[in-house]
Amino acid sequence: MSTDHTFVLTLSCEDKPGIVAAVTTELAAIGGNIAESNQFWDRQTGRFFMRIAFTIGASTGKDDILRALKPAIERFGMKTDLFDQASKPKIVIMVSKFDHAMLHLLYQIKAGWLDAEVAAIVSNHEDSRATAEQEGIPYHCWKVTRDNKAEQEEKLLSLVRETGADLVILARYMQVLSDSLSRRLYGKVINIHHSFLPSFKGAKPYHQAHERGVKLIGATAHYVTPDLDEGPIIDQETERVTHAMSAEDFVAVGRDIESRVLARAVKSHLEARVMLNGHKTVVF
Repeated sequence: MSTDHTFVLTLSCEDKPGIVAAVTTELAAIGGNIAESNQFWDRQTGRFFMRIAFTIGASTGKDDILRALKPAIERFGMKTDLFDQASKPKIVIMVSKFDHAMLHLLYQIKAGWLDAEVAAIVSNHEDSRATAEQEGIPYHCWKVTRDNKAEQEEKLLSLVRETGADLVILARYMQVLSDSLSRRLYGKVINIHHSFLPSFKGAKPYHQAHERGVKLIGATAHYVTPDLDEGPIIDQETERVTHAMSAEDFVAVGRDIESRVLARAVKSHLEARVMLNGHKTVVF
């Protein structure tokens, strides 16, 4: 049985000739065997992005790999991240009353499609406590008001630090994170929201869409930023609806889309397939 470890290296830098050769040559020199490689050159910004998965002997650790890559990193001014696939990532799921997206994430983890450990579930309601207890997941019900919002967000930051969580997921968590928290956790918080053309805000968006007779409904998963629902997009999906469907039908279709899109976005993030490119993302 192989004792090799799998690592994923992501990098971005100004596009120049020789980047791929420099990286792969150094990996080969220390016994790395490439399993998957993806590259993208953004011609508008002149930035180069790369994700490379490789196996290597168990005796070669993260520090050894970074030491071998150091000349290439310095030569091209690379911004890099290196992930050990043997380490199961930890996530914190935040939810309010609508639990469909959370339940889908828990199922995909149980089925093995998502490789993650749920460190905690955080809510501003008690509705999902029984689910968390059934799954053996710590549950925190933190009511949020205008007066205690800052205090509750500090508790969330402490929870992320204490659990070592790699990602916070807003699975229909119906509270807006503060600008300060959004900046402090930038690139580590994914949100799911309905996305229509036109876009409907406020209460009962699916009912508003039904009233306007839209023909497409959908959902968007994105990173959270201080600009509400305008963070870099990771995944989207739409589905056709018709005049013969009720508002409740719209809601049902929306639930399914939201659950699928959020799960795909989380999987892409956990597998280090998402790279930030200004206000956009590169998703390999």
